[in-house]
Amino acid sequence: MSSTKTLYTYWNTIRGSRSAPDRRDIDPTRIREALANTFILELDESDRFSFRLAGSHLCTSYCRELKGRSFSALWHDRDNDAMETLLRAVTEDHAVALVTFQGTTALHTKTNFEAILMPLRHNGTTHTRVLGAMTALDEPYWLGVQPILEQRITGLRLIWPDEVPAEETVREVASSVVNDVRFAHSAPSLAMPTTVYGRSARRYAHLAVIDGGRN
Repeated sequence: MSSTKTLYTYWNTIRGSRSAPDRRDIDPTRIREALANTFILELDESDRFSFRLAGSHLCTSYCRELKGRSFSALWHDRDNDAMETLLRAVTEDHAVALVTFQGTTALHTKTNFEAILMPLRHNGTTHTRVLGAMTALDEPYWLGVQPILEQRITGLRLIWPDEVPAEETVREVASSVVNDVRFAHSAPSLAMPTTVYGRSARRYAHLAVIDGGRN
């Protein structure tokens, strides 16, 4: 999606040789086309992530202002472990996470989204801030009228822009992903070679891992 690509390219450019750019490096005028779908998460007092900032299109999709609301609470209970592990991979191991998910309303209408999560430095650490974007892959007529109340993960990809990934982290994320058909935990598996968007990758259960990301 355009917002995902725009934000990732900008993040990758401004970080230079660092694992993550600083919050002060971000110039909103450089990401105008993605700004309405962009958000920043912050670690709150309960050690969960909440929205510090959220773009207008995002708030419209959820029919409410997201600033100050819990990001973690958006996800189905069965996906909480996977999302928490994914956020640790971003904030502690400096991976970039690409997530596809299905949003459901109170009337059980559903639509698909894509999200990107990237580490962001704040006060010298990457543990308390995350830069991201969420974009609807399709926009049904009811989006913005019926609020998204629950989200289920349908796919995950991790990108390590500079380094070989921490294999234990990869396996932990893969084992946390809930199968969206059987609602059962996927067992950790050996890495299988695959191709994602024309690039070589390794697949662990539902998780595809891409090494390198500057090109």
